[in-house]
Amino acid sequence: MDDVSTTAETAPAANGVVAASAIPADELARLTDDIVSALKTVYDPEIPADIYELGLVYRIDIEDDRTVKIDMTLTAPGCPVAGEMPGWVENAVGAVEGVSGVEVNMVFDPPWTPDRMSEEAQVAVGWY
Repeated sequence: MDDVSTTAETAPAANGVVAASAIPADELARLTDDIVSALKTVYDPEIPADIYELGLVYRIDIEDDRTVKIDMTLTAPGCPVAGEMPGWVENAVGAVEGVSGVEVNMVFDPPWTPDRMSEEAQVAVGWY
């Protein structure tokens, strides 16, 4: 999905200027690709599409220490796997080479809507 925010964590330097990531650009690109691939292995059990293509992942931050912070949502706040989904995401992303840790933050603002789905997900659920 093109609207997912994927960034390297930046930190204020002593003079207040934001410093760029200490992770080399080529490694950051590889990590990002591998993290997205890992997220595509996690499926919402009620919908035949992965959470990334469904648009459930809102933000991926890769910090200098290679900790990955993910903001994601569910298709509905009362989703039956709400308690399990963050663990699935942590396990999938935590297995990526070079990732030192994973923090998953469940957010419900903005609420998920079907228009966040990629064309691939729309085809998978028969909406396209």
